[in-house]
Amino acid sequence: MQARSAGNAQGIDVSHYQGSVNWSKVKADGIAFAFLKASQGQSYRDDMFQSNASGARAAGVLAGAYHFVDAASEADAKQEAANFAAAIAAAGGASSFQLPPVMDYESAAAGMGRSEVTKVAHAFLEEAERLIGVRPIVYSYPYFAETYFDDSLAAYELWMARYANDPPEDFGAWTSWTFWQYSDGSQGGVRPDGTRSVDGISGPVDLNEYKGTEAELAAAYGSEEDGEGQPMTDAEKQQMEDLANRVAALEQRVNMSGNQTPPAWANDAIVAAKSAGYITTSNDKGHAELVMIQMLYNAGLCNDELVAFFRGFSAETKAAIDALVKE
Repeated sequence: MQARSAGNAQGIDVSHYQGSVNWSKVKADGIAFAFLKASQGQSYRDDMFQSNASGARAAGVLAGAYHFVDAASEADAKQEAANFAAAIAAAGGASSFQLPPVMDYESAAAGMGRSEVTKVAHAFLEEAERLIGVRPIVYSYPYFAETYFDDSLAAYELWMARYANDPPEDFGAWTSWTFWQYSDGSQGGVRPDGTRSVDGISGPVDLNEYKGTEAELAAAYGSEEDGEGQPMTDAEKQQMEDLANRVAALEQRVNMSGNQTPPAWANDAIVAAKSAGYITTSNDKGHAELVMIQMLYNAGLCNDELVAFFRGFSAETKAAIDALVKE
């Protein structure tokens, strides 16, 4: 694998273990990016995630979220992905993080082998991408990757943990790294200035490096501003947060129900809407529009405006909605 290079962008990763972080000092000390622990397992949320996300954002540090996997089955992995997605939504949504979400997989449940671990990894990665809308990357360390991951996971970018200044000859099926965690702040490699400490953080912190310069990092993952080239206003940020909270609430309701089968009235409505030319397509897994209506209805979000909108498709659709409302 490639070696570290002078001029590569420097970063850190943090969790509640670092306590309160002075992100302005972190940025001033040459840290360009940070990965923040968001969640673990099916329900745990790091209690510093939201404050770290807002602090890094305000200081201009490119940030990403990571989830520590505990799952012992594919079903568990999907529930963990839902927890991760909800944590990100509560912290401002995927659009407020510049770096890709991360699956941190570094320990296997008792009795699990390569096949089982790889299936869990794929289940988490695919569900996280579906819910968050961004392709994740994989974090792990050499022994675990070589023992438990098959070659298929090399389709994802790698954030590798290796506490040293020199790279491994290989890393499972990966031939290159995108991010490298080269020190835990106490051992391993050192920063370009020869130290392992970072201003603004009391005690040790994990140190990382991107495969290119800060300019290349910004080009690959840099934050997007609005159409006028200006940062979002406080009101716009609040709107985004409100929307993220609504999406998280809806996703939680759908996961609880475990039922996205469209009711008969929705099927009638979709057929009528297609006949009238208001919609023209559906995906190969079923009518996406029906599923949307079912989700809204199950979550109690079919307000007067949405009902009026659906009724407006055609006479047949109106009749179908009327039948639902009467129920």
